[in-house]
Amino acid sequence: MGVLAGCAVWSLVTAAVHDGRPEGVLLAVLALAAGYAAGRILGALMPVAAPCAGALAGLVLAVALPRLGPGPEIVGPLGHAGATAAVLALSAGAACCAAWTTPVAALRLALWLLAGSVVVAGALLGSTAAVVACCAVLLCSLVAGRAPRRGPVLAGLAVVAVLVTVLTWAVAGNALPGGLAGAVRDRLTSQRVGLWRDALGMARRASGLGVGPGRFGELSETAARSTPSDGKPHSAPLQLAAEQGVVGVLLLAAVFCWVLFALWRAPRPTPVVLTAGGALTALALVASTGNALSFTTVTVGAGLLAGLATARPLAEAPAASEPARVTEAPSRCERDLHGGRPAS
Repeated sequence: MGVLAGCAVWSLVTAAVHDGRPEGVLLAVLALAAGYAAGRILGALMPVAAPCAGALAGLVLAVALPRLGPGPEIVGPLGHAGATAAVLALSAGAACCAAWTTPVAALRLALWLLAGSVVVAGALLGSTAAVVACCAVLLCSLVAGRAPRRGPVLAGLAVVAVLVTVLTWAVAGNALPGGLAGAVRDRLTSQRVGLWRDALGMARRASGLGVGPGRFGELSETAARSTPSDGKPHSAPLQLAAEQGVVGVLLLAAVFCWVLFALWRAPRPTPVVLTAGGALTALALVASTGNALSFTTVTVGAGLLAGLATARPLAEAPAASEPARVTEAPSRCERDLHGGRPAS
């Protein structure tokens, strides 16, 4: 709660200084907190049914509403493909968590098939990012079944997220070798690389408080030349660095580290915890190179999965309670005899 409150307060501070618009950050914080609370409650009451329902809801939502939200229809890869990939990755993670939780073999097989159908749905939607993310989640879940300890695996997931973030910043700062930089630019398109460079430039000029939440689109030359544009740099770390400075990036990192720490301390089985960690890390990778966190559906799903994986299932009540032992108060005569005085 302290970390999420810090994110909300800092967005208000930077918005007040630069006349920004913190509504998007506040909505994301509220969605994450609400999803996490709902996940803790549902995971305690229905440890198998809740993640199964979440996986089905995410799959149906991604197929029925591939755009996942209002806004301009932007051609790929700047469109809503990142949000679709994030929702499908979270759905695959929820299905795998339910499969590891249930003791029924037939139901477990059905849940594994559900997780595989999420990968197929990503392929049918034409989202390469969704297929890669879902396959990574499935692989992580299968490996989690043989992991003796959760700590080293969660630390490895954190390292992967850091490496991808550093690579994103290196692309924005033109710090990669020529051949590798050209290959990355061709894959990401020069438009997205231009947005990243604008965000990094803003972060360097205003590293303390940033330029203000929601003001990237006004100050970015690349966004001004793009038609249509959603006014975002399509990278969560770079967006926070540009709009909220270094403190905003540190708060984002603190949220991710808090989630991993909560998973490490969770009472759930290790395969469930590591599967959720893999899905949330896949979301972090998608958010580092896209605008997935700009969609409320994604932030709610992330909080829901984190809550489901860290919930403590309610213990079953004992079949028959032991009869209570009633100890009667000693009579006055017994007290007197015990004290060595004759009874009256």
